[in-house]
Amino acid sequence: MYIPEIYKNENPEQIRAFLKENSFGILVTNKEGVSLATHIPLEYAQKEDGTEILHAHISKANDQCKHIENGADALCIFNGPHSYVSSSWYDFEEVPTWNYIAVHIRGTFTVLDKEGLWNSVKTLMHKYEDSQEQPVRMEALSEKTLKQMNGIIGFEIAISSIEATYKLSQNRDDKNHTAVVDQLHKTGDSGSKAIAKEMDQLRSTKK
Repeated sequence: MYIPEIYKNENPEQIRAFLKENSFGILVTNKEGVSLATHIPLEYAQKEDGTEILHAHISKANDQCKHIENGADALCIFNGPHSYVSSSWYDFEEVPTWNYIAVHIRGTFTVLDKEGLWNSVKTLMHKYEDSQEQPVRMEALSEKTLKQMNGIIGFEIAISSIEATYKLSQNRDDKNHTAVVDQLHKTGDSGSKAIAKEMDQLRSTKK
């Protein structure tokens, strides 16, 4: 991923917090010149030995399964909030741009066995079901429902590199930075408000 130095984020804690909060990503693979992509939850975790991984599953009916082999390469893309930034908000002439947060992860596959798949899906369900009024538990599902597990393949991706870009108007002075934040709040959509919040937080940590 192309990242100008000013927009590069190398804060491990911030990046990993982002991955946990924005785990619905894009799994990209390539085999014999054919690239495929699937939108799925890719859950970040650390093993006892400190190895960083993503774990997930896809349908066996998905052609991308043919790419998922032990040792094969994977690219995972995670997108955070984003928003258009009009150059009319500045006190000088400039072209419009876009502010956004994104993380790219590269790594290699390990196909999970039956127990590993069970644990991966169980972890995923607990993460999103724990906040429900009547959470669904893997252990409580009927044998009929659990047969659906036969239709998916589970895998881990051992992380080899993480690239994170936080493009949040770092190249603007305080006056124009504040103007962008104010206009983003006025825009009113959730992406603009989220970017404005991220811009405020980043600028406050620099002071």
